Amino acid sequence: SMAADMRLPTLRKPVSISTFDRKDLVVPGDVITSDTGFMRGHGTYVEEDKLTASVAGEVQRVDKLICVRPLKTRFNGEVGDVVVGRITEVQQKRWKVETNSRLDSVLLLSSVNLPGGELRRRSAEDELTMREYLQEGDLISAEVQSVFSDGALSLHTRSLKYGKLGQGVLVQLSPSLIKRQKTHFHNLPCGASIILGNNGFVWLYPTPGQQEEEAGGFYTSLEPVTLSDREVISRLRNCLFALAAHKILLYDTSVLYCYESSLQHQVKDILKPEVMEEIVMLTQQKLLEQEG
Repeated sequence: SMAADMRLPTLRKPVSISTFDRKDLVVPGDVITSDTGFMRGHGTYVEEDKLTASVAGEVQRVDKLICVRPLKTRFNGEVGDVVVGRITEVQQKRWKVETNSRLDSVLLLSSVNLPGGELRRRSAEDELTMREYLQEGDLISAEVQSVFSDGALSLHTRSLKYGKLGQGVLVQLSPSLIKRQKTHFHNLPCGASIILGNNGFVWLYPTPGQQEEEAGGFYTSLEPVTLSDREVISRLRNCLFALAAHKILLYDTSVLYCYESSLQHQVKDILKPEVMEEIVMLTQQKLLEQEG
């Protein structure tokens, strides 16, 4: 007989995570201000001299300009953003990459470091062997190099920290949950590493022993990942879903505190709504103490 996991309904105390009385969150049709001195930015329109929200999200003011940043959104990349993406097509001298943007992103053959010296010219032979470097379905980390006139992103992997990703777990979340930081690559003290893509794609992987520098981003280890590493990565994955469900900004500290707060639960139990709620409350308390 199979063991069933049963949970009886309990009267739960209402949780006061102070998101419910936030003035800066609006839904479409909410009047943001009736002061006519403001300029209308993205996500707003004027109706009967009142500035009104056209999307659900967070009101942002810069001087006299008011915008609403949507909570659920595609990735609008800017130069310098770190992204995790998936190769969808190998084309002439370029790869097409899915990055959670409105349009496919582009990785030009001239924007990757090929083995055998970065600065040599691209030859016809390089074009023929493109699939040996990256093929459909491969995951990469990259940086936004420029933005085309239609809004599509051009990527590059010209630093040793970028390139093809090996073994790990991809978690796809909303780009609005990723906190902008100086670095988006972190080796967490729990033994796993994380790449928090600005595009909402997060990559979890076992922290590599010695950095293989000379491989230039195309070497991927196929060594078996140990059970303990897989458990740490699975726990982090479920913690990311818990934080995302409660709209907590993701950065190295919030992820680590959530991981620590989850340790008294089994990995699979973290996805239960009441466990998520408990872990996220503990995480928020730790974050508040750390700020205070």
